[in-house]
Amino acid sequence: TPLMGKKTRQIGQVILTRGLTSVTFTISAPWYLLREFFANALVSPSFYSLFYWLHHGDHLRVPFSSSSHRNIKASPMNIQSLTAIITLSLTQITQADPQQITTLKIGSAAPEFSLKGTDGKTYTLASFKDAKYLVAIFTCNHCPDARASRDRINQFAKDYADKGVKVVAISSSSPQGLIIWENAYSVYGDSYEEMKLVAKEHNYTFPYLYDGDEQKASLAYGAIATPHTFIFGPERKLHYQGHFDNGRRDPGPASQNTVKNAIDNLIAGKPIAKATTRVFGCSTKWKWKSNLVEKYQKEWAALPVTVKPLDAKLAKTLAENKTDKMRLINLWSTTCGPCIAEFPALIDTYQRHQIRPFELITIAIDPKDDAVRVQKFLKEKHLPLSKRTLKSVEAEGRKTNNYHYQGDDLDNLATAIDPDWKGPIPHTILVAPGGKIVYRHSGQVDEIELRRVIIKAMADAKMR
Repeated sequence: TPLMGKKTRQIGQVILTRGLTSVTFTISAPWYLLREFFANALVSPSFYSLFYWLHHGDHLRVPFSSSSHRNIKASPMNIQSLTAIITLSLTQITQADPQQITTLKIGSAAPEFSLKGTDGKTYTLASFKDAKYLVAIFTCNHCPDARASRDRINQFAKDYADKGVKVVAISSSSPQGLIIWENAYSVYGDSYEEMKLVAKEHNYTFPYLYDGDEQKASLAYGAIATPHTFIFGPERKLHYQGHFDNGRRDPGPASQNTVKNAIDNLIAGKPIAKATTRVFGCSTKWKWKSNLVEKYQKEWAALPVTVKPLDAKLAKTLAENKTDKMRLINLWSTTCGPCIAEFPALIDTYQRHQIRPFELITIAIDPKDDAVRVQKFLKEKHLPLSKRTLKSVEAEGRKTNNYHYQGDDLDNLATAIDPDWKGPIPHTILVAPGGKIVYRHSGQVDEIELRRVIIKAMADAKMR
């Protein structure tokens, strides 16, 4: 706002907003004093702890409470000081404590929402006004329970479309609250763009809406897991909330079709046998779980990157895969464009599946005199050995997942790793326990295809 006058008048406000949390700073002229500080009740008590006023190297500790505003009188503050306070505040917002989630009670009115669907349209509660019964299902892409229920939900929507029943699916998961290894069983994550791919691949006959940024609808309904189902009647009062069926992580037919039975009873004018059931599935990935994501990323970044020499004998041992793990082996070079281009996808793939019996082994085929160059590249891209893989690797007598071939004859390496390899790089193979190659590809890999292959191979091998 413009300068309004005397020394003690306001000259502006800085309003910081992140998700559901807002913080307002009022700045007074001409001394740029931080005059008032407040935050709404959604911020954790720790948010109001000690803040530091940086001025001429001195620290003035200013305690705040959620129940009061504190006027501060101090020396003139420079722009760097204000920046420091704002930065600290944003950090505190990011690390706010979890909010209390309260699921709607039976008889409650359906909360309003305005969310974008995978078809690009914006949907509100009024978009379903013609439906006698509205079935709202809070779900996501990554969760095994949610994934297994997709086709059953789709079939239910088709079967009851002409009976006055409409289904709307809402993705309650925040991509910011999802640690990468939580995607271990899924081809897709929980971004809006990936939602569009899921809806298209499974031919959804119902709207699939994105609530991952602000999660206002998910909070209002109290969606605690995925999938979490809510059934509303003609007056949009809640008749049922809980699981969709008892199918859990089995994509086949369920033996107990809870929502279908509830809808049948409502249509017939009969009471629902059990209006509230437990929701078995992945906990909702709330945005405030981003502190766990940041913690994981720091831990990953701190892991050491190592490279060891490889000869044909060790290469053959790796290819024989006398372990219970699915082993992805990639042959590459620092001078190969496609090799460099695909490397981030390989690292991402490794991180996604690291909690399962899975490992990534890279083999550089650069001349052995280029050891420093190979090591530098791997460190820059940062491909360490995951802590979750370390124990099994050590059990084999190995200490790394990165190797540099030391032989002069690449034919010997090809014979040892994959006799069908014709020579082009990058070359990638997926080796099942016992040494059977279940996937091979020369050239840059398609990351989505690779995920799909890995997940299917592990499912076929009945790996957890």
